[in-house]
Amino acid sequence: MIKIKNLKFSYPDGRPVFSKLNFEYSQGCRLGFFGRNGSGKTTLLRLIMGLLRPQSGQIEIFAKLRNTEKDFAEVRRRIGYLFQNPDDQLFCPTVREEIAFGPLNLGKKAEEAAETVKETCKILGLDGFEDRITFHLSGGEKRLTALASVISMKPELLLLDEPTNDLDEDKTKTVLDYLRNNTKSFIMVSQELDHLKYAGVNEICRLENSRIVPA
Repeated sequence: MIKIKNLKFSYPDGRPVFSKLNFEYSQGCRLGFFGRNGSGKTTLLRLIMGLLRPQSGQIEIFAKLRNTEKDFAEVRRRIGYLFQNPDDQLFCPTVREEIAFGPLNLGKKAEEAAETVKETCKILGLDGFEDRITFHLSGGEKRLTALASVISMKPELLLLDEPTNDLDEDKTKTVLDYLRNNTKSFIMVSQELDHLKYAGVNEICRLENSRIVPA
């Protein structure tokens, strides 16, 4: 599903992140990334989604090299990405509109989108939040709404950057139960090793000096 070869990436200030990173991901794998801050976990997810572009190397997704914005438009329709900061992701006025946006954008009818909103809110414990203003939500509520907006599109793969941050114990369990019981393919970044294990990951890795190694 994803093949990255000899990828080099540095930030505009010249700070290097990857020199010759190689990475492969196969559909059906539940992969966890665990490790220190600044090692490049979030950067890797953003490169896969085309939100950052490498200085050199290849990114192949769904058996096609991805270079241009048009290339990554297809990737974003098929892969769901949960940002580390939900404020970077939420933009619709209400929870209902936020969750319905993706399905509607994929061509679903209004009735279908409304049913998806209802189902997704029930799954993540957001019943009764549909008409809440997203700007006024707590940090945890924003994170759940952002996750709901991603899974409502029924993506083939989930990229999850710290999905349990700001969540209390009950909501953390809700999210991890959902991942364990309802998803076959995801890449999850977390500083909580126990959360990765509870979510049912097949493999846990860490980034170290432009290499991906077992954690």
